[in-house]
Amino acid sequence: MPTFGLLGPLLVHDGTQERAVGGHKVRVLLAALLLAANRTVSKDALKEALWGARPPATADASLFNHLTRLRRQLAFLGDEPQRITAVPHGYRLHVADGEFDVEVFQGQVDAARAAHLRQDWAEAAERSAAALALWRGGPLADLPEFADAEPQLPVVRQLAEARLQALEWGFDAQLALGRRPELIGRLTALAAEHPLREAFHRQLMLALHGAHRQAEALEVYARLRATLAEELGVDPSAAVRAAYQEVLAQEVPTADAPADATVAVPAQAPAEPPTPAFRPLHQLPADAGLFTGRDAEVARLTALLRPGAAPGGEAPGRAPRPVVVSGMGGVGKTALTVHVAHLLHADYPDGQLYADLRGFGPGGRRDPRDLLVRFLSDLGVRDESLPGDMDDCAALFRTVLAHRRMLLVLDNARDAAQVVPLLPGSGGCAVVVTSRHTLTDLPAAVLLPLAPLTSADQEVLLAALCGSERVLEEPEAAAEILARCGGLPLALSVVGGRLASRPGWPLSLLARRLSSGTGRLPELTVGSLDVEATIGMSYVAMRDSDLPPERAVARAFRLLGVWPEYEVTPHSAAALLDLPVRDTARLLDRLTDVHLLQSPAPERYGMHDLLGEYAAERLRAEEPAEPRARAELRLLAWYVAAVESASAITVGETQPPPPLPGPPTAPPPPFADAHEALAWYVRELPAIQHAIARAGALGRSDIAWRLAVGLFGYGDTYWWTGIWDAALRSALDIAVAQDDTVGRAWLYRRIAVAHGMAYRNEECLENLGVALELFERAGDITAQASILGNLSALHVQAGRPEPGLAYALRSQELYREVDVPGSESLVLGRIADALQLAGDYAGAVEHQRRRLGLLRALGRPTALATLLTNYGAALQHLGERAEAFAALDEALAIRRQLSDYGGEADCLAATARVHHHFGEWEAARECWQACLDLARFHLLPQREQECVAGLAALEDACAAGGLR
Repeated sequence: MPTFGLLGPLLVHDGTQERAVGGHKVRVLLAALLLAANRTVSKDALKEALWGARPPATADASLFNHLTRLRRQLAFLGDEPQRITAVPHGYRLHVADGEFDVEVFQGQVDAARAAHLRQDWAEAAERSAAALALWRGGPLADLPEFADAEPQLPVVRQLAEARLQALEWGFDAQLALGRRPELIGRLTALAAEHPLREAFHRQLMLALHGAHRQAEALEVYARLRATLAEELGVDPSAAVRAAYQEVLAQEVPTADAPADATVAVPAQAPAEPPTPAFRPLHQLPADAGLFTGRDAEVARLTALLRPGAAPGGEAPGRAPRPVVVSGMGGVGKTALTVHVAHLLHADYPDGQLYADLRGFGPGGRRDPRDLLVRFLSDLGVRDESLPGDMDDCAALFRTVLAHRRMLLVLDNARDAAQVVPLLPGSGGCAVVVTSRHTLTDLPAAVLLPLAPLTSADQEVLLAALCGSERVLEEPEAAAEILARCGGLPLALSVVGGRLASRPGWPLSLLARRLSSGTGRLPELTVGSLDVEATIGMSYVAMRDSDLPPERAVARAFRLLGVWPEYEVTPHSAAALLDLPVRDTARLLDRLTDVHLLQSPAPERYGMHDLLGEYAAERLRAEEPAEPRARAELRLLAWYVAAVESASAITVGETQPPPPLPGPPTAPPPPFADAHEALAWYVRELPAIQHAIARAGALGRSDIAWRLAVGLFGYGDTYWWTGIWDAALRSALDIAVAQDDTVGRAWLYRRIAVAHGMAYRNEECLENLGVALELFERAGDITAQASILGNLSALHVQAGRPEPGLAYALRSQELYREVDVPGSESLVLGRIADALQLAGDYAGAVEHQRRRLGLLRALGRPTALATLLTNYGAALQHLGERAEAFAALDEALAIRRQLSDYGGEADCLAATARVHHHFGEWEAARECWQACLDLARFHLLPQREQECVAGLAALEDACAAGGLR
């Protein structure tokens, strides 16, 4: 039995018995991790699973606690492999093959589907039964609120649909094997439970027919036909009608006949209206022999195109709603559409019409009238009857289709104008359009954007193309190839074809070629398949357009090749493109509509990595060097302005760095408050790190050091990650190499602060000394005042109150000479910290209370949390228990809201000491333990030592008091 189960109530099994998983939140957490087994689940996704769209301020700490409880409850599974691992940005649950009932179920369902397609009825029956045996009830039956929420709901529905499919395939197999009478009871119940599911009614008719109960079989058909007409306004499908004809013919198939075998109906007793006089058309291209994955998209498109199943249900006489499958070149739009169209052949007895509209690619786009003439001719309209006007041709086309049931596949459309004349006006037809453009202006269209393949689907396709043994033998090389193909079926077809034609090649050889510095695109070509040519068609069409707006969109795409690996916003792209923000936003939206950009979040835009490589290549080939360099420098200068703005609102430096000369290239992000600025820092951090490196490569140390120094607002909250330290060191290397004295002074000053935040006191003192000397030479009084304040904080941190107070007072004197806004709050904090360390708690509290009002007015959450922590610690010594814990609780809430785990650990340690001070041993132990867990999880060694010492002191105090 699988270890983990979601097909019914949540289940954990140790091989002999079910093991309880206690706590509702812990069960939800396990379910969320299982639904993405062996894949990373972001912290945000887990918080949404536990608390919905608006998690509480304490969500990060609570999530950590729930994960700790879950690890303990799964400890019986052993430590190898580690079940739940922390990875960048989230967590991953390791599940081995055969351990998860959903994966086993899906494997059996896939095997049943394959057996059904090749009419291996014994295998189909066995696999269907194996899948259904795992079904214990509705998925996540004991967690209904979680199951009904996004994004779980589509998965739950997909599993329920897979169960029904398995039932259908199993019944088909058993009918084909001659086991008809014993199926009647179950099929009767299923047909009643699913009155619109035609397959169960068809199978019930055949089962009754096989038991020589023709009258009851005909009643089933009559009920189904009436229900479909009443509910959906459609007739039964061709497969159901074929079964009806079989019953009328009173011929019972043998065990060797397939379940959907049809028998000719005697001419004297027709049961349906006469078939059309013309021969059905079957114009679809061949289905892809190795079509793989995309189960959700196949199910969605099938549902949309099945007669009567369009959104809202089509009323008789109403025009069908076209379905637009859109996506970037090579993503598999045509393959998906043709595959689904073949699956639906029985639903459209009058056939399929297919045309490549050549919206993109060589040969020029096709004229709608030419296509109408071709379609009408195919439908039997004589050439002499064809009108000369396109509108008249379109009207005649709608008339001819009015009483026919056909599927129209319009492939590779350029725009809505090319499609509209080809749409039926009413009747039982369906239309599916593929395009690189979203076609949002196509009337009443249902949009189905197509994303790259999932990693699982990619692996299956690669194994099918080049052999599963080769993939299993070199899993790391296979993973690298998949990553380099970016989920594009076309790219996978190319590499699969190359590997299949070179059986002696190891996968690692192709992986190395795809990873070489020359780029991937030259390697992604074989025969007539060329990834670069395919993905570039949209760009080339706009670049060579006669319309200036399209050429402007093409140039924007090309210039975005300066920054292909990172997302942009309208503000950052405005700097890059040297355009107003509003005009830039329109260009970005246009690029998204034509699938040259992706928009994963509002006003954030990025490139698929292969398109990014293509854009960079086009930039080098088509844009002169000077405009390229200017565009990149504009973007780097914008990042300088952005980090300066974020730092000003998060920490409010008494002396910000001098700005870059010249006006800003575009307005920085409009931050509403410090929380928004901190979120921006976290989101943009990889891009800022890259910007520092690029500035150094361009010889612009003045940009590099300002970017690193501007991360002060990030480092003040997230110092414990070590990322700010690395950025400062990189910028210092650049400043030293380029002999930038001003940059060196500012970097030594901020490096000292970073060391102090991490309790590296000797390194902090050394760098403060270097910085102070450089600013004294420059005669910068404000910088000297700030550095003296840093020296005060360092001595207090090192346990030396007298020099700490002396430096604070000297800093205060210098600040008064230059009258710097915001310096009063900073100096009050320095003096209060020194007084508190010296034991003058009343004096410390007096200064802290004066500073509290200033910080609340400024809206600086990190500084406020630090002050509240120190304030609570000072109040304990004055016996003010209630006020002390109120301050500490507020500080802890702020830290957790910011996901500031280092600050949270500080606050927990302070709270533990206050509980200890008031003799609240158990509360103190809980705080020390929570702090210790955080310190170990986030690699804070000094804090870990402090927690161990605090717990030991607590044990000693308990022993002395006779308590445990």
